[in-house]
Amino acid sequence: MYVILVYDIEEKRVGKMLKLCRRYLNRVQNSVFEGELTDVKLQELLHEAKAIMQIEKDSIIVFKSRQEKWLEKMVVGKEKNELDNML
Repeated sequence: MYVILVYDIEEKRVGKMLKLCRRYLNRVQNSVFEGELTDVKLQELLHEAKAIMQIEKDSIIVFKSRQEKWLEKMVVGKEKNELDNML
């Protein structure tokens, strides 16, 4: 499935969350990541994220789509991390 993950984490935990999300997804903006994940990998990511988070203060929002083609993406201005599918 195609996943967009957005986090809002207190500054002292941002570094750990950034490193975790980079292991699973591609960074789009400061706290926004996207990419293909299986259900198992998404649950693994969320499990590890919960260990970093303080649930009372921090949050993660996950948008899921069966395929990227079902998600229309529009960027206004310069895209921070242009993704290239070319090998």
